[in-house]
Amino acid sequence: MSLPSADELEQLPEIEKQWAVKAMHHAETYFKLISSVDGKSLRLTSIDDEIYEDFKKTFPDFSIVDVDENGMKTPEAKNIWREWIMKYEKSVNDYNFGTLLRKNVNGDYTEENTIFVTRIQFIAIEIARNKQGLNSHLVQKKD
Repeated sequence: MSLPSADELEQLPEIEKQWAVKAMHHAETYFKLISSVDGKSLRLTSIDDEIYEDFKKTFPDFSIVDVDENGMKTPEAKNIWREWIMKYEKSVNDYNFGTLLRKNVNGDYTEENTIFVTRIQFIAIEIARNKQGLNSHLVQKKD
């Protein structure tokens, strides 16, 4: 007996719902964290500096302030991202798990300001935002 291929399987509504709950929980937890602690002092992985340098080198013109979702989805961009993402397959847990990212660093997680990315893309963009102090306003807003 052979197992069906991934293409043959239907996405079950329960699985979609579980994914959505997990992704939203991650987003809420992260937002609470960067609203409580200045992101400049956070480490998202044990290799933050390596990810940050590699991200800057590979995507020197990428806007971390206002992420261009359409620019990330061009055929050329998809190929570059795919190759970059795969570098972290063995070093970042759940590197390709679906994760929610705020498009604009100055906004909250809202339907209009949220896009779907892989975990390593989220990590790279948020490491850059934190290192550059772009999330610091969230802590200051609370004071």
